[in-house]
Amino acid sequence: MNFLNEIVDKLESKKKVFLTGGAGVGKTTLTKSVISHYEQDAKKVAKLASTGMAATLIGGQTLHSFLDLGIAKDIEELQKNSKYEIKTKVQKLISSMDLIVIDEISMVSDTLFEMIALRLEQSNFKGMLLVVGDFLQLPPVVRGYSEVHFAFESAIWEKFNFEIVELTHIYRTDDKEFIELLAKVREGFVDEDVHNELNSYIKPLPQDLSEFTFLFAKNDSAAMHNRAQLALLDSELHTKEAQIIKHVKSVKDADVERFMDDARIERTLEIKIGAPVLFTRNSWNYFNGERGVVVNIDATYVYVQKSDLIVIKLERVAQNKSHWVQKSVDAKLQFVEESLFSIFQFPIKPSYAITIHKSQGMSIVDLVIQSNEIFAPSQFYVAISRSSNPKRLNLIAPKRQWRDIIFVNNKAMRFVKNSAML
Repeated sequence: MNFLNEIVDKLESKKKVFLTGGAGVGKTTLTKSVISHYEQDAKKVAKLASTGMAATLIGGQTLHSFLDLGIAKDIEELQKNSKYEIKTKVQKLISSMDLIVIDEISMVSDTLFEMIALRLEQSNFKGMLLVVGDFLQLPPVVRGYSEVHFAFESAIWEKFNFEIVELTHIYRTDDKEFIELLAKVREGFVDEDVHNELNSYIKPLPQDLSEFTFLFAKNDSAAMHNRAQLALLDSELHTKEAQIIKHVKSVKDADVERFMDDARIERTLEIKIGAPVLFTRNSWNYFNGERGVVVNIDATYVYVQKSDLIVIKLERVAQNKSHWVQKSVDAKLQFVEESLFSIFQFPIKPSYAITIHKSQGMSIVDLVIQSNEIFAPSQFYVAISRSSNPKRLNLIAPKRQWRDIIFVNNKAMRFVKNSAML
């Protein structure tokens, strides 16, 4: 039985499913297959995540938006903000869903998980629930210096009694030694062997850095590196503005801007002939994170040559933001998913640098990791697991010890071990 059939069988036997596994094992691909399976069968699927970035990867929306949680971080704030009682429209929307998918569950806090459960109970939700993610990757975002609390710390997690489906085969690379290193880094395990193996990736970088993609922990560092490297190219600067079509008049410019940032869409794409770029989408002839070089630009198309010398003729592609609305279908009032707005832009961005957060889902060949700004548990693991060819992986010598950079949240580690997912 393949994993798609296994998940569908478990869901349809009214079980709640937790799909997990380390980086590069195909969680997002499988999740999209599950979504496609039900949508092709005319089922209603809510595709949700705690952050806009994660939501755009599965073509969905944030939990707060769909569940009408406002800006509340817990049930107490829901009550203070007069959001505790569910609106009739929201209740009907949730109850009408056949499947609710929550991606990047590691970034969902215990209090957010409790608000999710509250809304499902208030709506008398009878459909299927699929949560996806790896608790040894990015943790929930907390305000200030608050302690991180994961979804599994809520008493409701145990009540949901999830069936676990774990993916273990890494597709991003077939280098066995590197896969073993990734397993140790995922667990935050650093011994002399790990220390020495990581040091072996510290190599002198050439003066021309254009063949590498740098991963930084902070936005400012990535932006600065991109600007500096693009300026070194002695060719004409071309700007390609994103084309925005609003399908609903009430859409605010701020909502569009936020979506573009989450979806890695450049409002103004600045490129030059000779500039290296990363593809930011998957298609039949390129993949998310694949590198190429711009070889020609005209009014309509951008021509990108990949490493296999194949030239891709790119045009702007649409990225849609949708919402659920009630409409009369066959004389019956139903919820249907409709576009709020569409953004048309070339699915590339300068490949000189990107943040670790925005590298989610990418497979990158020529990778350089600047680890000195790393501040969160599992952040280094997320970064190094982007590498699809460890022979072309470079680490910049850190100013700290590796064990100070490679660390995990102890609660997440205990949960994973107790769930026998390692």
